[in-house]
Amino acid sequence: MSRMHIKNGRIIDPANQRDEIADLFIDGETIAAIGEAPVGFKAQETIDAKDHWVIPGLVDLCARLREPGQEHKADILSETRAAAHAGITTLCMPPDTDPVIDEPAVVDLIQNKAQAAGFSKIATLGALTAKLKGEHLSEMAALKQAGCVGLSNARHDIQNPLVIRRAYEYAATHHITVFIEANNAQLSNQGCAHEGAVATRLGLPPIPYAAETASIAFHLELIAETGVRAHFCRLSTARSVEMINHAKSRGLKISADVAAHQLHLTEMDISSFNAQCHVLPPLRTQRDMEALRHGLSAGIINSICSDHQPHENDAKLAPFPSTEAGISALESLLPLSLKLVENGQLDLSSAIASITYEPARILGINAGTLSCGAIADICIIDPKQDWTLQADSMQSRGKNTPFAGWHFSGRVSHTIINGRLI
Repeated sequence: MSRMHIKNGRIIDPANQRDEIADLFIDGETIAAIGEAPVGFKAQETIDAKDHWVIPGLVDLCARLREPGQEHKADILSETRAAAHAGITTLCMPPDTDPVIDEPAVVDLIQNKAQAAGFSKIATLGALTAKLKGEHLSEMAALKQAGCVGLSNARHDIQNPLVIRRAYEYAATHHITVFIEANNAQLSNQGCAHEGAVATRLGLPPIPYAAETASIAFHLELIAETGVRAHFCRLSTARSVEMINHAKSRGLKISADVAAHQLHLTEMDISSFNAQCHVLPPLRTQRDMEALRHGLSAGIINSICSDHQPHENDAKLAPFPSTEAGISALESLLPLSLKLVENGQLDLSSAIASITYEPARILGINAGTLSCGAIADICIIDPKQDWTLQADSMQSRGKNTPFAGWHFSGRVSHTIINGRLI
C-alpha cells in the first residue's frame, strides 16, 4: 500500500462542487485528504500537476470489449489498457457477449480477466432475458448478487410486451436498474442510415425516427406502471429528448445518455459512403444533434458515453450496408467532451460531471468523485496540450474511427486506479 501526493493541480470535482488549486493525498487505495496533508503523512510518490487538471477517473456507460466471443476484434486486456490510457477508470459492459452475460459464471469470467489485466475496472450489465432471446426472464437476483450493476437486453428486441412488463416488475422488486436501448426492430427493418434525404440519395436502407421514439413511448408507460428504475441508452433524436424531459417532469425514475459521436456528427457525414460513420442508432440531422447538445446542457440527458465498438479492418471495407456498425471510441470520449466546452456548448464542470459523477451515479458505484475516503480513481489532464488523433497510434485494437485527423486540446497525462499509477 503506497502513499501518493499530487501537488499544485487544479482539482475539479463536480460531485462536490469543487474547483480550486490544491494538493491531493492518496493513502493506499483511497483519497486521504485534499488541501492539507494528514498528520504523519509521508509520500512515497509525488506528481507535480502544476497547470494540469485533476479530475475523477472517467466512467464510460457503454463499451463493448469483444471478450468473450469476439477476441479476433479485441479483448479485455487490450481495451482496458486503452481505456486507462484515455483516463477511463471504469467501463460498463453490455450483456451481448458470447456467451451472453445471463449467469454468474460469465460475470466471474469477465471480472477475473479484468483483474488479471490490472488496468481499468469493468462493471457488467446482466441480460434481462435468458440468452437475450426475449422469451424467458433471466436469473436477475443471481446476476445482481454476482455483481451486475443493472440489466439490459441490449439492442435485441423483445416481441412479447408481457415479458417486458414481467421483467420490469421483477427488476423493480429487486431494486435493479434496467438499461434500455430503444429500438423497434420491425421499424428499423435492418436499416443502416437515418431516414431522410441523404439515405434516399445514397440508396441506403433507412431507419425512421419512430424506431426509437415509439420504443421509448412504450417503455415509458411500462416504467410508470411498474415503478422500475430505468436508464435510456444512446438517444439520437430531438423528439427523444422531449419525451425524456416530459417523463422526468412526471416524476419517473429515469436517466439517459448520449454517445459522444452523436454530438459532433450528422447524416451528412455518411454522404461519401463513409463506413466509419456507420453507427446504430444512426447519425441523424443537424437539428437532432443540436437538440442532443441542448438536452445535455439542460440536464435532460445525464451522461456522455463512448459506445465503444472496436472492429478489425475488414469489418469496415464492404459496401456501406454490409459493414459492421460502431466506432472504436475510448480514446475520443474525453477529447470530444472537452470540445463541447471549447465550442461553448457546455461548461467545464458539466462536461466533466457527464463523464464522471453522473455515469457513476447511474451505475450506483463508488466512483466519479474526489471525496475524502473515495476510491482513488483519478485522471490528470494537460489542458494546453494540442494533439491530433491518429488511427494508427490508438491503443485500442480497433482503429475504426471517423475522428482520425481531428485536432483536440487537452490530453491525459496520468491515470491512477485504486491509488496505483497506471
